[in-house]
Amino acid sequence: MNDLPLKHLAIIMDGNGRWAQERGLQRVKGHEKGAENIRGITNYCAKHKTIETATFYAFSTENWKRPKMEVEFLMKLLDRYLKNELDTYQQYGVRFQAIGNISEFSTALQKRIKKTEELTKNNTNLTQILALNYGGRAEITDTVNRLIQAGKTEITEEDISSNLQTPYSDIDFMIRTSGEERISNFLLWQMSYAELYFTPTLWPDFTAEELDTILKKYQQRTRRFGGV
Repeated sequence: MNDLPLKHLAIIMDGNGRWAQERGLQRVKGHEKGAENIRGITNYCAKHKTIETATFYAFSTENWKRPKMEVEFLMKLLDRYLKNELDTYQQYGVRFQAIGNISEFSTALQKRIKKTEELTKNNTNLTQILALNYGGRAEITDTVNRLIQAGKTEITEEDISSNLQTPYSDIDFMIRTSGEERISNFLLWQMSYAELYFTPTLWPDFTAEELDTILKKYQQRTRRFGGV
């Protein structure tokens, strides 16, 4: 078995709505179940011997197109999630960070995000990143504009890489649940050479046991980064 580097894991949590509909429930019940599921996956990553960062796609810039009631519910769910998970973050040594344009959220939710980041900043077992009101194209565009405003007249790849909202390691492995096989504007720059995996499992049913099995399959791959 290969010993592939696996420091940064990215997950597109897809399938909450379908999970609820299959059970005759409202879509929001799927989101509630999906939010609960993040805990087990995060705790698995915190105990993993090599994973340093786990980035979850929670709310994209395109998700504002959803029905107003659903969006409002998601905002309340996020606030409740961060409030309830604080003890878990501290227990498992997880540092929380958000990426994306959170300025479009309510003042109260912005404060909750910032407070959670501050209270967990010294935890070192894992950095959990939630992508909130995030889009990969927007992140790259904003980064370039900030570099121009700072006086850069010639921008290099290193300039962009080191000034993104996620200036950590590039993504090693990306998993998307629900059977959809696309990356949906997620971490476009960081996933340039990431390995990809698509599972038919809907996010609320995705378990740490399945994740462990998938990561073992990842270790069987060969990463060439454009070489031979």
